[in-house]
Amino acid sequence: MSKINIGIMGLGTVGGSTYDILTKNRDLITARTGIDYEIHRVLEIKQENILKHGVDPAIVTDQVEKVIEADDLDIVVEAIGGMEPVSTWMITAMEHGISVVTPNKAAIAAQYDRFLGAAEKNGVQFRYEASVGGGIPELTAIMESLAGNRFLAVSGIVNGTTNYILTQMGDFGLSYEEALKDAQAKGFAEKDPTADVEGIDCANKLTILMKLCFDQYIKPDQIPRTGITQITKADLDAAAAKGCRVKLLVQAKLDEAGKLTYSVAPTELPKDHPLASVNNEFNAIYVTGDAVGEVMFYGKGAGPATGSAIVGDILHIMRDLTIGGRK
Repeated sequence: MSKINIGIMGLGTVGGSTYDILTKNRDLITARTGIDYEIHRVLEIKQENILKHGVDPAIVTDQVEKVIEADDLDIVVEAIGGMEPVSTWMITAMEHGISVVTPNKAAIAAQYDRFLGAAEKNGVQFRYEASVGGGIPELTAIMESLAGNRFLAVSGIVNGTTNYILTQMGDFGLSYEEALKDAQAKGFAEKDPTADVEGIDCANKLTILMKLCFDQYIKPDQIPRTGITQITKADLDAAAAKGCRVKLLVQAKLDEAGKLTYSVAPTELPKDHPLASVNNEFNAIYVTGDAVGEVMFYGKGAGPATGSAIVGDILHIMRDLTIGGRK
């Protein structure tokens, strides 16, 4: 059996953690799977990222064509982000027979059918576990372990930035401005936090969750959305007086007539609800199926933990390639 060759585009927080897991735990992964692999090529232009992760300069390139048009790669991880040109790069890779793994929720939410169609047309895989919930493996569970269920509802806390801010405001009395500044200082919030605090990131993730749970594609801009910028400490105190906590929730559910309703909005939850105890940068996804009942997935929703979910997708593809006889 020949090796599975992997390419990584981008060595930022997510791509770098993916590289580190694949190299640090290589012996463990190989022993568990019986599959040999190597990181064959890395697309990166920042020398500090290359040095930080100890990447062999011989496998580094600044030419994207050497990754997405390569005939010696089996899997490519897109960890750069944004819409274009990376969306076209991922399509091009699949057209060249390369399976793609990405955490890029904005691109997936906007072009879900395009990506899945390209994968099917070219006989490769497009996997995106890390696009919702970071390191939490809930999408694979929905697609595989829970696939026999008719899903009735899905909700969750899927943005660590806003959850951190609301936790600091509610538990420690910070103002919105103070909590945001603290989140930025700790690396939980971007310099421009608009996509997080206005619920845009959540809407992208809810689009993906609804497609998987209900087989309905609702564009992110069609989802009713309210962010947290207008939430005050008085709002949180009023909720607490009623025995509730405020969380920015994504929610979608089927009514008795089978109509799907959905939203992104700050929501009061009773303190005994499982999602109410999810604090700071942690995420959780709460799914209700007709057979399994209520299930919650909990963990770190962003940052280096995201690499864990990406590696899981890589291993899934490697097993399929090996079992299918392509390697």
